[in-house]
Amino acid sequence: MDDNASVFATAAAVLFLAGVCVAAARGSLPLAVPVVYVAASVAAAALYASDKSAAERHAWRTRERTLHLLALIGGWPGALVAQAVFRHKTRKLSFQLAFWTTVGLNCAALAWGLAR
Repeated sequence: MDDNASVFATAAAVLFLAGVCVAAARGSLPLAVPVVYVAASVAAAALYASDKSAAERHAWRTRERTLHLLALIGGWPGALVAQAVFRHKTRKLSFQLAFWTTVGLNCAALAWGLAR
């Protein structure tokens, strides 16, 4: 990914997280929801950084299912930024398909929660 992809990923993540924070501020979501998104995003970015470093050192790696689980519970904005910034897990099609599936499932759950 190039610098434009990093800017796009960061902008998308910030806009999404800002929207979740606004929804919580308006009372449409519990305050815990943006807290979980931010915490999971920070954790996801840290895991991607660690995994990229491990890959370069041929060391123990983070399981892909761990990265996907973190994205599913709300860490996908941080994962999206980390993929772009660290240029990690961007070319593996099976990973990207699973990642975007977790994003879709997470967003669907959020939309369901907002509609209730």
